[in-house]
Formats: sequence, structure tokens, C-alpha cells
Amino acid sequence: MSLHPGTATLAVDDDPRRYEHLSTIRLEDPEAVARAAKARRRHPGLKYGRQNFIVAADHPARGALAVGNDPVAMADRRQLLDRLQIALANPAVDGVLASPDIMDDLLLLGALEGKLVFGSMNRGGLSGLVNEFDDRFTGHTAAALEALGADGGKMLTRICLGDPDTVATLEATAKAIDSLAERKLIAMVEPFLSVRENGRVRNDLSTDAVIKSIGIAEGLGSTSAYTWMKLPVVDQMERVMAATTMPTVLLGGDPAGSQDEVFATWGAALALPGVQGLTVGRTLLYPADGDVAGAVAAAASLLHHTASPFTAEVSE
Repeated sequence: MSLHPGTATLAVDDDPRRYEHLSTIRLEDPEAVARAAKARRRHPGLKYGRQNFIVAADHPARGALAVGNDPVAMADRRQLLDRLQIALANPAVDGVLASPDIMDDLLLLGALEGKLVFGSMNRGGLSGLVNEFDDRFTGHTAAALEALGADGGKMLTRICLGDPDTVATLEATAKAIDSLAERKLIAMVEPFLSVRENGRVRNDLSTDAVIKSIGIAEGLGSTSAYTWMKLPVVDQMERVMAATTMPTVLLGGDPAGSQDEVFATWGAALALPGVQGLTVGRTLLYPADGDVAGAVAAAASLLHHTASPFTAEVSE
């Protein structure tokens, strides 16, 4: 396996046929995916005070292959699976967020034993698409996630006040939240206030914009009992977290700045009430030095594992 840059850090099997068996299984025995899902050992359960670490790998399904200055960093599926297996091998990594194709590969590889599993639900708003805000639900359905024994589904919810497609996305998101809640599955909602500038979609990462997006997103659906927020780390995270009582995971996004700087901002945000952990993809799967295992271990060291004060009060 060649990890670029920094190929000397991790060098294992580089055989181009190393995942050929997945193609064979898909051809001859497609029901193997469902059998692997049914036989999989589930995660022991969520506890407040024990922050969770989820690796995200749903970017290619939106046509978003770039990492940093490399426009096709995530294009090689074999390398992506190599990196995901390295990350998931760390016992501090609690689970994965993936599109159906990657999820099925990981199930067939037996890489999700004891892990949290979140499916990516809306992938229709392709990166650079002329109607990108019409972000249709083309990935996992709630019924499919229930059949897989998943823990929940994630939906990107970009809110553009100047684009009429936004209302359809909000309605579809509300319906997906309800469909997940009916099955007692988590709805991980990732809201942004967004704009289109020079033909490209830009998320507004100002503190006030993130707070406004939370207010809109947490009101979607007929119940919020199973809703989580997935939020960017921005300035004044204390104000951001004061805007919700929902369990919140922090997203990593496309890496910017040095790894030490990024991890420092994560560490400060992880100390805030209501933050349930990290959901990070490219920053850890494609670190600048190529050391996936090292980046994952460093991020895991930021997580807090303490007893829940609520549980202590109830048990007394």
C-alpha cells in the first residue's frame, strides 16, 4: 500500500488484487453483504461522558474526491479501504459513517465488528452540480439502515436562503428524521447556512450563521428524540453549543492549517457540554505525513471518557 505523501510511514500489501475477492463476492454471492451485517457484533451502546470517535467516508458519493491540493486524493478505492481499515483497527475508534458502497465493502471485510454504524442518506447534491442545493436522498434509507443493524443515518442539510431548492431539502430531511425515529435510529443532522458564490457553494462558518443553522435544523421532523447535531468547529464554540441540547459530534472537514492547530481547536471544543465526540474523515484518513495510524491515535487522545453525572444521580 502506498500512502501519499509520507509513504515511508505505512507500507503494507501493495498488491493491486488485494480487494479482488470483494468483486468476486459481489458477482457470485451478493447476499453475503446482508449475512455479514446480520452476523456483525454490535457496539455495546452509547453513554454520556464517553465521547465517541467516528470515521467519515461518504465523500466520493458526492463527487468530492479532493483533499488539500490533490483533486483526486480519494479516487483510489483500494487506498481508501486500506486507510479505513487502519483507522478502524484502533480500538478507540467507535465506528464509521459511510455511503452504501463503502459500508458494504467494510461489512464484507469484517471491519465493523463492535463498531457504531451510520449510513449516509442524501448524496444527490453533487459537488459543483448546477442544482447542488437540491440535495436528494439517494443513499441509505431508514429501512435499509434498520436491516443492516445500523445505529443511524446522517444527512447534510445546507440551507440557502436565496435558493428555492432549499425548502425541498428541508422537507426531505424532516421526513428522513421521522423515518429514522420510527425505527429508534439516530438522525445525525449536519446543518449549514450556505451561499453560492462564483458558481460554487460556500458554507458560512461564522458563529452566528452556525447558530442560526442549528435553530432551523433541530426543529425539523415531528420529534427530536433521536436527533443529533454534526457541527463544524468555529469561533466561539461556547455560544454554538449553547444553541442546542442535542448530542453533538464535531466534524473535521477538509484539513486546513497544521495538524497541531486543527487538533488544538478540536480539543477545546471537545471540553464543552453536550459534545459527544468526533466524526472526522479526510483530516485523519489523508494526513499530510501519510501516517494514518498516528493521526487517528492523536485525535483519539483528545476524547473525554468520564462517568455520567446523570447516571450517578439516578443510581444513588
